[in-house]
This record gives sequence, structure tokens and C-alpha cells, in this order.
Amino acid sequence: MTDTKKETPKQGVSRRGFITKSAAVGAASVMAQHVPASFAKSGEEPIRVGLIGCGGRGTGAAANTINSAENVHVVALADAFEDRLENSRRNLGKDDSMEGKFQVEDDRCFVGFDAYKELLALDDINMVILATPPGFRPIHLEAAVDAGKHVFAEKPFGVDPAGIRQAIAASRKADEKGLKIVGGTQRRHQDHYLAAMKHVHNGDLGKVISMNVYWNGGTLWYHRPQPDWSEMENQMRNWYYYNWLCGDHIVEQHVHNLDVGNWAMKDETPVRCWGFGGRQLRTDPRFGEIYDHFAIEYEYADGTVMTSQCRQMKNCKNDVREAIFCQNGTLYADSGSAKIVGAIEKEWDDSPNPYVVEHTDLIDAIRNDKPLNEGERVANSTMCAIMGRVAAYTGKEVSWDFMMNDSQLALAPTEYAWGKMRGPDVAVPGQTPLV
Repeated sequence: MTDTKKETPKQGVSRRGFITKSAAVGAASVMAQHVPASFAKSGEEPIRVGLIGCGGRGTGAAANTINSAENVHVVALADAFEDRLENSRRNLGKDDSMEGKFQVEDDRCFVGFDAYKELLALDDINMVILATPPGFRPIHLEAAVDAGKHVFAEKPFGVDPAGIRQAIAASRKADEKGLKIVGGTQRRHQDHYLAAMKHVHNGDLGKVISMNVYWNGGTLWYHRPQPDWSEMENQMRNWYYYNWLCGDHIVEQHVHNLDVGNWAMKDETPVRCWGFGGRQLRTDPRFGEIYDHFAIEYEYADGTVMTSQCRQMKNCKNDVREAIFCQNGTLYADSGSAKIVGAIEKEWDDSPNPYVVEHTDLIDAIRNDKPLNEGERVANSTMCAIMGRVAAYTGKEVSWDFMMNDSQLALAPTEYAWGKMRGPDVAVPGQTPLV
């Protein structure tokens, strides 16, 4: 993000002329049973939050954190684009439930590729939300930890092995500094997942034998390029379709389900994977270089196999869930409910909003100095997704050791500037090299 006004595309009004009240943003409140007594007692300690990445998910995360606990305030914003920052500021400022909690003055709005540095330099901020496109996550996570900030970081934690190593190093440094990190994998903060997974980990269903994980859904947004957009601006605004920004939908979206698979295995990671994918329907060059479907098999050290599917196609059957098959029963789970059948029979549903609860848990850990650092775990689950993408792109079997220790794959551009960028480079299995 570069905070030089001449480099920033002219979108909307100057950051000095923002209007602070406009369209509303709704935010769910957290259920009372999720707030520990000790948390309530320490609620007078203010949490002052800076938001880095003001798109839809970042704006939503800011609302979630404000509504997750008492005495939480969002006080600074940073984004590559003026118009996205303006929209976020306007939307958050309009909601009456956030009156007095969203307090962002003009001199605390930072625009450009380097805007995150200016926000992190604010001494009175003690927590940041990282919600830019995933390609920036390792850079911003490292900088936030170096600046001594607690972190809520959206998933995934990178798009390539180089970035994952950087994210893991930053997460370990956070432990050394006593900083808390929560990643945006909501299932780890969702009551029905937590209750059901205890039965898997306690051995109530016997050994995990195999797993099926799915994110088969429809197509997503696309922004038609404007005549004054450079190729860099086009890719940044359509970040989902470019691997250096998104990592492909197996990384950006399906990481949720892969993380559940690793969770069932007590956070072990697969030792190898193989599979395939392609562009069946989303073939136009305007959709960048990502695939529209993947099917990957992951193998763990004990022989357990996780079969993974993800797809983004319209007019097809949607399926977003996990199935954990054990010796004496099976756990079926999705975002709304969980069910165990077999040796024991149990069902759960109606969990509080996990998008809010994950912030409640983070703020509780900050105020009460509880151990909470999900950074390395989310980075590992992200690497599983990257490993699957690489297997499909190359047509090769790919090992965890190679990806984590030997792969030289790094997708970031050599410089961040509003100008030319290379165009799409669609992988061809059997021809794209394993790097």
C-alpha cells in the first residue's frame, strides 16, 4: 500500500473530504454465554482498533469487533483505494449501534500501498484487523507483529510458500512478544463444531479413517475495468482472479474446510497430495488465471486420506460441509449444524454468530492475557490449500516437505506501483513446472 497521492488512482473525493455518515452496516451481537465473567470485569480497558483493508470483509470484520465486546473502538483505516476507504468509513459511521465506537478522523485515514505502515505507526492502536487481499497478508502480519499490535487476520495467510514461511515466522515472533493472533477460520469458534470435535479428539468415535471436505458453490463478483485503470489497478480491484493476490479459490475459500480436516487430525498436516482441476466454464481472459474446479486427495502420515472438492460454477449443486469418518461413527458438519452418527448419536445447531465470537475470544485473550495465537495453525492450513493448487496446476504429486522447505515459488511482483503488470498465466497440468 504507497501513501503518495500522485500514485493513487483518482477515485472519489480526497481522503481529507470524507463524509462520516451514510448507509448502514448491520452487525450481529454476541450471545451472553460467550462472554466469560473475567472478561466482563476487565471490560473497562479500551481496545483501539485499526482496519487495514476496507473492502466488504474488512468492513464486516470492523463491525463484528465493535459488537463483540464493550469498550472497543475502530479509530483508523487504511486501504490501497480512496473510494473503498470512503465507502467503509461512510457505512460504518452510519450505524446507530456503533455511535461513539467508530471514531475515525481525517488524519487517521491512509491510502496507498504503504498505508498500512502509517496506520501501524499510531501508538494508541493496540489491535489491527488485516483484511486486504491474501497476497498482502504475510507482509502485513509481519509488520503488525513488529509494531507490537494484537491481530485479527482474515484467512488465508498467504498465497505461496514464501509468504507462508514469512507468516509462520511472524506468528512465532508474536508468541515471543506476548501478542495474540486470531485467524478468520470461524469454525474454530463455533459452538457446534467445538462440541462435536471434542468427541473426535477424545476417541469416542475411534480412529479417524478418512475425511471428505467440500466447498462447491456458485460464481463470485467481477468488476468491469474502467478506461483509466492500469493493469495493476484492474488486478487489485479484481483480486480474486489473480494468484499473487488470491491464491485461487482453493486457497481463499476452501481453506475453511481443509482447516477442519487438519483440526480433526489434531492439527497434523498432510504429508503429500495429488489431484486435478481446470477452467471448464470460467475461461474468458477477464477471469484472470484461476481455475473453476479442483479435486484433491491429501494423505496424512498414518495413512488417513482427506478427499477435497471445491468448485465455483453457477446452476450446479452447492455443497459446503465436512464429513469425518471414524472407526465407530461419523461426524457431519457445516456452518449451521453438526451431527454424529454411530457409536454415539448427537446433534447440535444454532451457534452464536462465529464472525462475532472470534473477535470476542481475541479481545478476551488480550484483556486477560490468555494464550491465543492461531497464526501458525492457519498458515499450515493455508499451505495445505496451496499444496493442492500446485498439485492440480502441475499434475504432480506434491509433498509437504517440498512445499515447506524447498519450493521457491513466490508470486509477489517485484514492486507495488500503479502501472503495468504481467497478464494472466493459466497453468497447464503436465506443462507447468513444479518450482
